[in-house]
Amino acid sequence: MQQDLITRAQTWLAEDPDPETQAELAALIEERQLDELAARFSGTLQFGTAGLRGELGAGPMRMNRAVVIRAAAGLAAYLREQGHADDTLGTADPAPGRTGDAPGRPARGLVVIGYDARYKSADFARDTAAVMVAAGLRAAVLPRPLPTPVLAFAIRQLGAVAGVEVTASHNPPQDNGYKVYLGDGSQIVPPADAEIAAEIDAIQSLHDVPRADLGWEVLGDEVLDAYLARTDAVLTEGSPRTAAVVYTAMHGVGKDVLLAAFARAGFPVPVLVAEQAEPDPAFPTVAFPNPEEPGAMDLSFATARRATPAGADTGPDIIIANDPDADRCAVAVPDSGTEQGWRMLRGDEVGALLAAHLVRSGARGTFAESIVSSSLLGRIADAAGLPYEETLTGFKWIARVDGLRYGYEEALGYCVDPDGVRDKDGITAALLIAELASVLKEEGRSLSDLLDDLAVAHGLHATDQLSVRVEDLSVIADAMRTLREAPPTALAGLSVTSAEDLSVGSAKLPPTDGLRYYLDGEFTARVIVRPSGTEPKLKCYLEVVVPVADAKGLPAARERATEVLTALKRDFAAAAGI
Repeated sequence: MQQDLITRAQTWLAEDPDPETQAELAALIEERQLDELAARFSGTLQFGTAGLRGELGAGPMRMNRAVVIRAAAGLAAYLREQGHADDTLGTADPAPGRTGDAPGRPARGLVVIGYDARYKSADFARDTAAVMVAAGLRAAVLPRPLPTPVLAFAIRQLGAVAGVEVTASHNPPQDNGYKVYLGDGSQIVPPADAEIAAEIDAIQSLHDVPRADLGWEVLGDEVLDAYLARTDAVLTEGSPRTAAVVYTAMHGVGKDVLLAAFARAGFPVPVLVAEQAEPDPAFPTVAFPNPEEPGAMDLSFATARRATPAGADTGPDIIIANDPDADRCAVAVPDSGTEQGWRMLRGDEVGALLAAHLVRSGARGTFAESIVSSSLLGRIADAAGLPYEETLTGFKWIARVDGLRYGYEEALGYCVDPDGVRDKDGITAALLIAELASVLKEEGRSLSDLLDDLAVAHGLHATDQLSVRVEDLSVIADAMRTLREAPPTALAGLSVTSAEDLSVGSAKLPPTDGLRYYLDGEFTARVIVRPSGTEPKLKCYLEVVVPVADAKGLPAARERATEVLTALKRDFAAAAGI
C-alpha cells in the first residue's frame, strides 16, 4: 500500500508542470511523509456546479496547475462536443486579435478567462488559455485581476461560448478555485457539470493535453469600460447621490472598479479602509476574507469612527464591503446601541432593502431568491403585484429564472441588472444600496427606518444561521442521516408542521441534498439544513416571522425573535447531533 502511494505520487511528479509544486511533492516523497501524501492522493478534487475549489498544493486533491490543466482540457473537450471548436486550427494558428477568424475558416467558439489576485490565479488563467487555443478554440484573457462580475459581463458582451473565472471568492488565503460559465453568462448546472467532469476523468495523462505557447488574446480595457458604462443602468436618472460611504475591498480586486463606478454615477468618493484597500493574497488583516465572518469588518468600523468629526452627530451613512472577487456586497449601518457603533446588516435585510427600492423605482419582472433566503421577498413581490420564484441555492439557478428582474441570496449575493450580469454583482449592488441610502437621507431617514417599515408592513422576518465547519466530512453525512431517520417533531417550542426532503425534488425544484422544516405555534418559523457546496460546512438557515402591529411593537418583537432563534439553534443542533 505504501509503495503504491509512492508510485502514484512519483507518476504525478513526472507530469507536474509547476516547479514549485514539483519541489513540494519531491520533498514529501523523499521524506516519506505518508500521511500527507495519502491526504493529497486519496482521490481527486471533484468538478461540479461550483467548479473546483480547494487548498493550493501538489497532488490531485489540491488546487495546482496540473489539476487546472486537466479541468481546462475537460471543458475544452465538452465545448468541442458542442461544436464550438475548429479542428483545422491549433497551436500554429495566429492570435485571433479583434478581427475574428480568417476568411473561409469555420468560426471558433470564444472562451473568456478572468482571474483574481490570489496565489497562482494568473498562472491558472494562462494555462486555461493555452489549453483552449490548442483545442481549436479562441481564448481571451482579461487584462489584469478584476472582479468576477466583469468576467460574467464579458461573456455576454463578447458573445463567448463559455467563461472561466479563477477565484476562490471569500475562502481562506491557502485556497483557490475554478468557476465555469456557459454562453448565457450564468454558471453551469446539470447536466453540463457531469459531462465536463466525465471529460476530465477521461484524461489519462497530462502529457496527452496539448497546450499552445501563443495564440490567445489579452484584452484591453474595452470590456471593463463597457461594464462600467452598463453600471449606470441600475440607477434612476436624476436620483440623489449624496450618501457618505466607507468602503473596504477586503484585500481583493474590487476597489478600482467600485471607485470608477461611483465616480461615473456622481457619488462622493468613498472613504477607503486603507489596510484592506489593495489586493493581497495573504489577506493579512482577516482570518477569513468574508465580511460575514467575526472580526472581518472591525477595521471598517474603526475607519468609520475616525471619519466622524469630533463632536459631530453624524458621520458616514453606510459601510460597504466587497468580498475578494467583488461579487458579494455587505452593508453596515450606524447603531449607537452596539459597542462598535455600527451594525452589519444580514444578507436577507439587504436583499429586502434592494427589493423595496426597486419596487419604489417602478421595476417590473420576476423577483427571485434561493430557498435558504428570507420569505420576506415573496411578500414584498406579492404586495407589488410582481411574479416571484424560489430556486435551489446558488446564482446558477437564480440566473435562469424566466423574466428575472431581481435576484438575491442571503450570502450577500445580489443580481440587480440581470440583462448585464447574469450572476451576483457586488459592484452594481453597492451602487444601488448607495442610491437608496441617498434617497432616504434626503427624506431625513435611514436604511434602518426602511427596515422598520418593512417589518410593520409584512411582519418581522428575523433570520440567523447555524454553520458547523468540520475536518471530517463524515460528520455532515451522519448529521443528515440522523435528521432523515429521526426528524424532529418540535423545535424552540414550535411544532414541526411539515418536513420536506429536498433530495426527492419537486415540480418546481430539482433534487438537492437538503431538508426543510416548517413550524407553527406562537409564531411561524422555517429551518433548512444542507451541506455547503463550496466549504466543509453543514449549514442551517433559520427564520422566524413575528407579526408587528406598529412601530412601537418592534423592540419587543425583535427581542422575542432573538430568543426563538437562539432556541432554534440549540434544539436543532441537538436533533442533528452536531
